Amino acid sequence: MKNFRCHSISIEVYQQAQAVALPAHLKQQLLRAASSITLNLGEGWGRESVADRRHFFTIALRSIRECQSVAMLAGERANKLAERLDVLAASTWRLLHPR
Repeated sequence: MKNFRCHSISIEVYQQAQAVALPAHLKQQLLRAASSITLNLGEGWGRESVADRRHFFTIALRSIRECQSVAMLAGERANKLAERLDVLAASTWRLLHPR
């Protein structure tokens, strides 16, 4: 999966999420959603049918949106994370809407 760009970015997002200072309940939610992104991208990448891949990539995109919401609540503390999430959202959207 080293050549799977979205998966690599999702790992960076998780690592950045670990460093963001947040109240405990938001931090836990952020880390769960961030790990969900990586796990669903990985599982989707391993699926053979287009429908299965789309299902897992859609779940990953929903988790990205959840992380973006937490990043908005965090404000300036999560600027770098928010930027990386935007890149990941665009890349994942592209997986779901190929040219």
